Amino acid sequence: ASEVKVNGQKIVFLDTPGHEAFTAMRARGAHITDIAVLVVAADDGVMPQTIESISHAKAAGVPIIVAINKMDKPSANPDRVKQELSEHNVLVEDWGGDVITVPVSAKSGDGIRNLLEMILLQAEVLELKANPNRLAMGSVIEARLDKSKGPVATLLVTNGTLESGQSIVAGTSAGRIRLMTDFRGKTIKKAGPTAVEILGLTDVPQAGDEFNAVKEDKIARDIAEKRKEKLREEVLAKNSSTTLEKLFSQIKEGEVKELNLIIKGDVQGSIGALVSSLEKLNNDEVKVNIIHTGVGTVTESDIMLAGTSGAVIIGFNVRPSTAVQTLADRESIEIRTYRVIYDVIDDVENAMKGMLEPEYKEEILGKVEIRNTFKVPNVGIIGGAYVVEGKVQRNAEVRLVRDGIVIHEGKISSLKRFKDDAREVAQGYECGIGIENYNDIKDGDLIECFHMVEIERK
Repeated sequence: ASEVKVNGQKIVFLDTPGHEAFTAMRARGAHITDIAVLVVAADDGVMPQTIESISHAKAAGVPIIVAINKMDKPSANPDRVKQELSEHNVLVEDWGGDVITVPVSAKSGDGIRNLLEMILLQAEVLELKANPNRLAMGSVIEARLDKSKGPVATLLVTNGTLESGQSIVAGTSAGRIRLMTDFRGKTIKKAGPTAVEILGLTDVPQAGDEFNAVKEDKIARDIAEKRKEKLREEVLAKNSSTTLEKLFSQIKEGEVKELNLIIKGDVQGSIGALVSSLEKLNNDEVKVNIIHTGVGTVTESDIMLAGTSGAVIIGFNVRPSTAVQTLADRESIEIRTYRVIYDVIDDVENAMKGMLEPEYKEEILGKVEIRNTFKVPNVGIIGGAYVVEGKVQRNAEVRLVRDGIVIHEGKISSLKRFKDDAREVAQGYECGIGIENYNDIKDGDLIECFHMVEIERK
């Protein structure tokens, strides 16, 4: 969150990441804002994430202003952007619609002032107002656990005035505000509709939770306790009803392999983004099962949980202490730490590929032409052959082809060069070849020698 003052008025910006992993964050952003500023690159045009952001804004009933960025680039084509937007029912003013577009360049700063003025104009049209003489309410944008400060929450006040020392309840968390800072980190005593960071909650709330300031500590604690109780009941009900279904669906689907994960992260938003991205990796053969998530570093209880469930622990922007790492090593629990969300997704995807049943393809080693046949006592029919291409190997599989039709598939029982056993015979050489439990070899038959190679899953 950041704040800008223009013409004596204040605009609060919430910036959400553009990558597809952060769908939930963008959806949250759309629901708690008054105006959505859609940034579209003039040289790239409308991307899948842009379409998704349009859908979020429409679902939340939030008006859109389009900032066409990178106008400084020679390849900038704002008309293409407008055309692509119209395909997604976003009609810009130039095209007879009601969506404001502002050409800007983040690099040179051109058009930024115009964009800010357009936001204020839109706010005026929408008659956006808040009542300062009431208890504050709003949403939790982000929350994290700080080692020295305890639970830290970033709140967006949407109505009322929030004061330091007030009691608040946010989701299942409650507490009294011990310290309140603005987006620059400056301590403030009271805040109207803006984004603030507060200390004093008993535990880390969920990003997206609504918060309310209340008159007394006791009220806040009671509300939080009741919500916790309700949540506990829901979890218990969910667990008891799904275990049998899980068992049944596993039998129905055949053997399903599960990749159990415990995710610990620095902030709630990143964990949410990770969970939704990893759950999308599910396929018919492997299921990603996230058994626990939490804000903060990896703890001993996470190691115990991983031990009983056979899970891998993923730490995002957190590092385990030496004691926890030692315990993990002793219990043979894998802790993987990351700083980039895409790396986690790639690694889990690769781990899943490793768990999948291998896929094979056939590789032809060589072709052998039968030129003569001999009957050998106690062995059967042996073909006197000439290797026409590639090579023939003793441990390879073979296919007998007669007039282009596959007559038999099997294994080589014997391979000889003159009277000696051979491991392989190369192109241009003659050999004697016998097929396991098969005697119908005739002059002119072609024997294809092949083996199966494991292929990497895409």
